[in-house]
Amino acid sequence: MPIPMNANPPVSDSPQRQFVFISDGRLHDAPTVRHLLRLLEPVGTDAPCQQVLERFLADSAIYALPVVDAAARPVALVDRKRHIEFFSRPFSREIFGRRGIMALLEHEEYEHSEAIVVEDTCSVEDVAQIIIDAGMHHMVTGFVVSSQGRYLGVANGHDLLNVITQRKQAELHYLAHYDNLTGIPNRLLLGDRLDKACQDAKRKGTLVALLFIDVDHFKQINDSLGHSVGDAVLRKLVDRLKAAARRADTVARLGGDEFVILMENLDDPADVDPVARRLVQSMREPIEVLGHSLVATVSVGSAIYPTDDAAISPLLSKADAAMYEAKAGGRDRFCRYSTETAMYNPARMSLENDLRLAIDRNELVLHYQPQVDLASNAVRGVEALVRWRHPERGLVSPGQFIPVAEESGLIVPLGEWVLREAFRQMNEWTNLGLAPLRMSINISAVQFRRGGLPRFLAEQLAAYDIDPRYVELELTESVLMQGVDKVLQTLHEIKDLGVTLAIDDFGTGYSSLSYLRRFPIDRLKIDQSFVRDIERTPANESIARAIVALSNSLSLEVIAEGIEQSAERAVLEHMRCTEGQGYLFAKPLSAEDFLGWIIAHRKNRVTNDLFDEEIPGLLQDWAQG
Repeated sequence: MPIPMNANPPVSDSPQRQFVFISDGRLHDAPTVRHLLRLLEPVGTDAPCQQVLERFLADSAIYALPVVDAAARPVALVDRKRHIEFFSRPFSREIFGRRGIMALLEHEEYEHSEAIVVEDTCSVEDVAQIIIDAGMHHMVTGFVVSSQGRYLGVANGHDLLNVITQRKQAELHYLAHYDNLTGIPNRLLLGDRLDKACQDAKRKGTLVALLFIDVDHFKQINDSLGHSVGDAVLRKLVDRLKAAARRADTVARLGGDEFVILMENLDDPADVDPVARRLVQSMREPIEVLGHSLVATVSVGSAIYPTDDAAISPLLSKADAAMYEAKAGGRDRFCRYSTETAMYNPARMSLENDLRLAIDRNELVLHYQPQVDLASNAVRGVEALVRWRHPERGLVSPGQFIPVAEESGLIVPLGEWVLREAFRQMNEWTNLGLAPLRMSINISAVQFRRGGLPRFLAEQLAAYDIDPRYVELELTESVLMQGVDKVLQTLHEIKDLGVTLAIDDFGTGYSSLSYLRRFPIDRLKIDQSFVRDIERTPANESIARAIVALSNSLSLEVIAEGIEQSAERAVLEHMRCTEGQGYLFAKPLSAEDFLGWIIAHRKNRVTNDLFDEEIPGLLQDWAQG
């Protein structure tokens, strides 16, 4: 029998002490395997096999028994299932029962794998990676824990997974609810706190105020001095926002240069004014940052619950509208919402009106970004991404028109157009001779919840003669968490069609192990925010590694998006992430450019699994024409 390998990870240049975020944003020491230790009396190397068998039969909770030598050094871990199965054979007890356990482990007829032995100071994450590398069957068998080479106890792989899952959920909760740049609450957490604040105010008869804050001319700072200066300015601004707000107020970042202050337990609407004036005044002082002295004033608008609106959802829009009034009045000022406040942004309304006509005018187009097997470079699929070719605005990015489509309800006809166009393109590629590719299509929450999606899918699959096995719908985590019973019914109806399901941007939302077990999900998609600079950002690597381990344990496929650097790909491939997409492989391409990309890579024998020995005739004619 081979000498057991000590599975402690190699020493790296990074600091040995590890930390982890918990949901309150504080850092705590990361747990080691000592937290998982289970004391279990080992057996000696000369213990008879029959004795080992009797211990297994007497205690069903024992999944494996450690074997130690005379110096208490661990040398093996006997697997319960294999041991009992071996001694279930005829005459096995008579022949091997009295032999020592080491003699059996060395016998060629006894299937045995090398034990994993780790020091008690090893982190749970390092051990998880060791188990993944060694084979996931160790999740059941477990592993031996030692201290300076001497046996301490055993640890169970399921306990290990639970600890990692809980840790990662705490980290993911922090990353999902707090802004990465400034560390203050983001839009999601603000929404939760606003909802709770208004409920409390209704019960107690008090008021809630929202201050909507936008930095004046912030784009000029970014464009002239660069994003690093812009980011530094935003961090300084947050310090001033906190100083101007009351201690109990929530200061949140919505994105870009937009911020909100949530004020609770107000008795009089006038209580908002001193905070708003203090805020505007504080921003007039120059900001010293990275060798620059800058003045970044702000425009502020306010809305009050229930005075300005007894419903919660319009409150932010009304504070936003008041902020635009402040900008229209010259910026660097504060405006309260009133019934005369214009509730629309002219530029936004113009965009919405144009979008209503875009489908009929054939201005929308799909681009396709390849999804690549990280180990073989083979193309496994594409993600369909909608673009808008506006006759005057040019190519409008989804970041501009998708939010407008969602708020106006246009996302439903837009989403139906995307499905039809993606299926039409799949049919066209098949007729050209391209081997079937998985087509990943994003489904908005509005489209999913409106109902009728399974029926629409079935109709379009039949109309375009599409094999549903090659269709994958991408949903965000938030879609799954509202009206769970109805969601579950819809998901099963979609699965019954043969379509696969993926969770997009995994890790930025709820990331609950319970819903992954309950919902019929096939794939997790690691959000690009965790992929960016993963090779030098321990938190990103830690989260991505946990998602991959979680996927493996639940038999889910996993893909990482936003891969732009070879180093990012190498880290993901090492942690056994199976697929990736991003600019490293290709940017989103038009249908024509995608075929050209395929042919170019086919000649380099990179994507040869998509074709027969030769490029299909029709596709060859297309390439030459």
